[in-house]
Amino acid sequence: MNMAEREVDASRDASESTHINDHSGGSVSPESPEDEGSDSPAPTYTQDLRSVLVTSVLNLEKLDVDLYRGTHHWVPRSQRLFGGQIVGQALVAAAKSVDDNLYAHSLHCYFVRAGDPKVPVLYQVDRTRDGRSFTVRSVKAIQHGKPILICQASFHMLQPSPLQHQFTMPVVPQPEDLLTVEQLIQLYLSKPDVEENAKHGLNKLLANEVPIEIKPVNPEQLYRPAATEPKKLFWVRARGYIGEGNMKLHCCVAAYVSDFAFLGTALLPFPNYKAQFAASLDHAMWFHSTFRSDEWMLYECESPWAGSSRGLVQGRLWRRDGVLAASCSQEGVLRVKPVPEPSKL
Repeated sequence: MNMAEREVDASRDASESTHINDHSGGSVSPESPEDEGSDSPAPTYTQDLRSVLVTSVLNLEKLDVDLYRGTHHWVPRSQRLFGGQIVGQALVAAAKSVDDNLYAHSLHCYFVRAGDPKVPVLYQVDRTRDGRSFTVRSVKAIQHGKPILICQASFHMLQPSPLQHQFTMPVVPQPEDLLTVEQLIQLYLSKPDVEENAKHGLNKLLANEVPIEIKPVNPEQLYRPAATEPKKLFWVRARGYIGEGNMKLHCCVAAYVSDFAFLGTALLPFPNYKAQFAASLDHAMWFHSTFRSDEWMLYECESPWAGSSRGLVQGRLWRRDGVLAASCSQEGVLRVKPVPEPSKL
């Protein structure tokens, strides 16, 4: 249900223009200066190239009050629904039921069944609580009459406070100085000594287009040639143009992005093992500041613990100007098997 399987298998095989609408159906376009996001350089894409994450992947059809259907699925190599998409769509459904002046500040999700990419997903929203400052929504993602994900999202009215602090953003090369995953794969494929099974796995990756763009800070981790600390850093942004102002939508896109290649962080110290089965169990996210998900953000991932066929990963999404935009945490199943040693013949 997540992207760990795709990343791990690849590394070893290869060693609508929509708005989030409010409860009355109007589009949400907050005009607060805080919604301007970072002062980072303008993206290179054109404004008429709408992000596929907005036009299809996170687009929901309204069936009834607080009932929505998602039909456009991006399917990873595992042939199960990508967990980040279900989380993102659940947050879209929840955000449609709250007032314009409320913004997601946290979500907590449990993946209870594998998703079926062949059928639509229904999202049923329960208006759990409407308070003066906080509003809570519960969302069930349903297929074949049974929940595949249970999500609770909390929304908060922006409030000034003298209590403010954050960690310091890691010092890393800027995205303009790094290659995308696709460019790195092409570079690797150009080497004359690449084995056929590696070529096969990498070509599969290239054919499996994803709606986000990634630039690893440490490209060698893409192939896991040696044991490293369970930490990774990569720049990430949604492909295409989303625009500024609609923070509810940017939070939904960030929820989608946050599950990408996340659980695989726990496998970095163990290059002699590959994931036989990997799936998210739960996923939590906290939104701290305004940001644009179609601009480069640094995703800092680490795994403080793994054991009992499970792995725990934590992440931080940084704006380019050093502001901490969001934090994430996830636990997942990791059943592994030894990587066969290459033949010496």
